[in-house]
Amino acid sequence: MLLTLTTTHRPATDLGYLLVKHPGKVHSFDVPTGTAYVMYPEANEDRCTAALMLDVDPQRLRAQRDAFELSQYVNDRPYAASSLLASALAKVFRSALRGASKDRPELAATPIPLEIEVPVLRGTADLVTRLFGPLGWTVATTAIPLEPEIGGDSRYVRVHLTGELRVADALNHLYVLLPVLDDGKHYWVAPDEIEKLLRSGEGWLAGHPEKVLIARRYLAHRKSLATTALQILAAEEVNDEPATEEEAELPVPRKASLAEQRREAVLAALEEVGAGRVLDLGCGGGALLTALVKQRSFTEIVGADVSSRALEMAARRLRLDRLPERQKDRIKLIQTALTYRDDRLRGFDAAVLMEVIEHVDLPRLPALEAAVFGHARPAAVVVTTPNAEYNVHYEGLTGMRHSDHRFEWTRAEFAAWAERVAAEHGYAVTIRGVGDQHETTGAPTQLALFKIQEVSA
Repeated sequence: MLLTLTTTHRPATDLGYLLVKHPGKVHSFDVPTGTAYVMYPEANEDRCTAALMLDVDPQRLRAQRDAFELSQYVNDRPYAASSLLASALAKVFRSALRGASKDRPELAATPIPLEIEVPVLRGTADLVTRLFGPLGWTVATTAIPLEPEIGGDSRYVRVHLTGELRVADALNHLYVLLPVLDDGKHYWVAPDEIEKLLRSGEGWLAGHPEKVLIARRYLAHRKSLATTALQILAAEEVNDEPATEEEAELPVPRKASLAEQRREAVLAALEEVGAGRVLDLGCGGGALLTALVKQRSFTEIVGADVSSRALEMAARRLRLDRLPERQKDRIKLIQTALTYRDDRLRGFDAAVLMEVIEHVDLPRLPALEAAVFGHARPAAVVVTTPNAEYNVHYEGLTGMRHSDHRFEWTRAEFAAWAERVAAEHGYAVTIRGVGDQHETTGAPTQLALFKIQEVSA
């Protein structure tokens, strides 16, 4: 099983620094399925090629239980690029995958001309192009023919990729897409594979046109894992979508999405009340939490949600396992139901209920009011919810904006609720719109800012 990586960047031998493998040596590594070798068939100032070769030991290769009797000896695993090669790549080029280079840090962060050759890969030319093309690669494939007496082409192709990318990006593309093309994993796919996919796909997978296929195949068609990964990717695409090259050249920035405008409105309200210790109630997958963490003025941040899966998604999105201790100490995730009193939520400067109340059954809403405004009683509360009047502007929308919404209020209904809650619990409230204002229907989102009223002596 073979993979080659070539550059014509001068001096081309700097590739050795980026891969952390000396071009003058043959490097060998023991891996669970055999031995991986890194060598340089050519290495001069004009052109340098690093080859990763995996020598698979058939007796160490775990065959599928339902395969034919000699499957550990007779199959395509020793020569067709697959998750076996991807795993070897991850072990051998660990530093390069992270974009780390002690000797050439600036070069590691710079796109350079690259060529990748994979002599045998299971897949079709069309799928290879659909996967690598959107990532900046020029793709060339050659079908591998069957034996002359049989005739025709096999299900394997030879792949040649050319492009100008960072070495780290190129390696991460391969790490994810080789098993996707092979459509198989040689090991059991556990939930921690989601983090591997998101880490290696950072910066490119969320916007990839084939992200659904990639997630499903990489996660071995385990529906629950793929669904979780796609939910996280969808949140990243909505909240972190970069401007296109054309938009970057415009004299004005691209128009922010409603989700971005809503988040900015919430942050502005928190700054308005001078909040330092903040609760994100019903935090979901952590979209607001990531924005809160970036603001140093928020010294303590707590994300709360009833769903353990949502909290897991938030932890992955925040990359809590990789945050420096000082950053990690600022943020905490807790599981709790907002309709029950929880002493852990008391004593905060502000609480946010961003697009939360409409997910609560109306008969349960008084319990949330009592738990948040009565028991937790933060100095300020920010609530956002859809404006039902604005729904007429969404073409094709016949019901509510989300299948889980229990209700959506008009501006008058929201104002009446906010004023009642404020009066019952000793708050003053102001209401404002978020998003494009329409003269008849108002803004798509409505925001209420509650401030606790000081009791005069």
